[in-house]
Amino acid sequence: MWSQVYNPFGSAVISTIVAALPIVCLLGLIAFAKMQAHIAAVITLVLSLVIAIFAFGMPSMMALEAAGFGALTGLFPIGWIIINVIFLYRLTVENGSFQTLQDSIAGITTDRRLQLLLVAFAFGAFFEGAAGFGTPVAVTGAILIGLGFSPLAASGLSLIANTAPVAYGALGTPIVTLGAVTGLDPIALGAMAGRQLPFFSLIVPFWLIWAFAGWRGMMQIWPAILICGVSFAIPQFVVSNYHGPWLVDVVASLVSMGCLVAFLKVWHPAAIWTSPALRNGAELATAGGPSSLGAASTSASLGRPRHSPGVVFRAWLPWIILCAFVFVWGTQTFKDIVNPLFFPKWTFEGLHNMVLKVPPVVPKPTPEGAVYNFNILTMTGTGILLAAIVSGLVMKYSPLRLIRAYGETLWVVRYSLVTIAAMLALGTLTRYSGVDATLGLAFAQTGFFYPFFAAMLGWLGVALTGSDTASNVLFGNLQKITAGQLGLSEILMCASNSTGGVMGKMIDAQSIVVASTATNWFGHEGEILRFVFWHSIALASLVGGLVMLQAYVYPFTAMVVQ
Repeated sequence: MWSQVYNPFGSAVISTIVAALPIVCLLGLIAFAKMQAHIAAVITLVLSLVIAIFAFGMPSMMALEAAGFGALTGLFPIGWIIINVIFLYRLTVENGSFQTLQDSIAGITTDRRLQLLLVAFAFGAFFEGAAGFGTPVAVTGAILIGLGFSPLAASGLSLIANTAPVAYGALGTPIVTLGAVTGLDPIALGAMAGRQLPFFSLIVPFWLIWAFAGWRGMMQIWPAILICGVSFAIPQFVVSNYHGPWLVDVVASLVSMGCLVAFLKVWHPAAIWTSPALRNGAELATAGGPSSLGAASTSASLGRPRHSPGVVFRAWLPWIILCAFVFVWGTQTFKDIVNPLFFPKWTFEGLHNMVLKVPPVVPKPTPEGAVYNFNILTMTGTGILLAAIVSGLVMKYSPLRLIRAYGETLWVVRYSLVTIAAMLALGTLTRYSGVDATLGLAFAQTGFFYPFFAAMLGWLGVALTGSDTASNVLFGNLQKITAGQLGLSEILMCASNSTGGVMGKMIDAQSIVVASTATNWFGHEGEILRFVFWHSIALASLVGGLVMLQAYVYPFTAMVVQ
């Protein structure tokens, strides 16, 4: 058995700098060296192995097993989701139904800003609540690119929109996991998150449109943005505080979509924004510039054909089928029934219970398990695959064509799968080697300012792992211990790990690869990262500021769940 070492150099500063090298390397290679994501991820993984073995003293075979464990987790369930979502998307494109779906959305509104609210924010939140992982970005990115948005806009804005719902994830999984890790009541943790996130459910829609269309473009449609945000924030608060964390995103997203569509029946902006590009010089040069703004625009989107209700229904049917399958697959009842039928578990013998987490990261020495649950039947990706097959048959594809189309999809996403496997290998190695805890302990030394950095620690966890659930596993106990040492609310600090983490979702390599894959913008991961990075930092800082207020300043302190 090997015990983790959190200060291998005898200097907290040097140890923290060494622990941060993989993050700096990955971001630098992707964002500034403009290296393809799969190559950058593999290089960073090699660097992380060197640091884990030679700097932190992890036995080499344990390090390799940790990387293998993570790579397998990256492919199943995350890569499994991406393959099958893209498979369904490609079927609908080939069939022509996706074009009809785009026309039907444009029929609700031809204004690109309102389309963003409807698709990226509200519809994406539904998929976050039903499936989580990479599903919302994959689906909304594909829809936006099909609507004519530029690749950078479709990718980056899908990532920004997928923030406020992330803390509750797939049917409350991140909050439930946080409760299991910390021993705190998940109902109380979910309620506390529900007293933080509604502020950002109001802010993010405004932020999303500002990032796309600028300040003037945002203010021109502020009533619709307000309706969208308020109709999401209120159910988010009510469900999280009076029901529990399980259905927060599903209920809030459905209410938000319904209210926004109803509002657009009676209200329209004075000027229709039809430019599909971001408001920056690089894209305006190729997207028609400001001349593409205005009611008299000749944008092709205004000339979309109108379809009969039957044709529109058939176009939406594959996505309705997808929603139904994903929702069923996300329920615990379904998992409890199906998992016993086929639920093999693979134990990584050289790693399982051989790594010991030690104080102050945990209250007492705790072995880390390494059992891989290959619950393929209840993985969300399997539900998506079945939805795609059923949809393909409904669209009159032959079984042979479906098999060939699946092979074509595998070829298209091959580099994305390599990236995701390497990234999860990196995140898992970071966890088992104690590198993540070294970074977390650095945040824990901030004293009075810890509430701010508690949110930033959650942000770091999601940026490292690509998952709010995984971030809660990594840092949940550390948040609880530090809160106790500083006399702060354990519920507040642990919930802040999850709510701060949502803003790290847009910059983790896994999500960026999902976005680039969904929009067929392979090799441009660096551009996406550069676009979303400062949005991520700014929004995470706002979460940290709110947590500081809730920790120290009345009346915000009255919001803390006791």
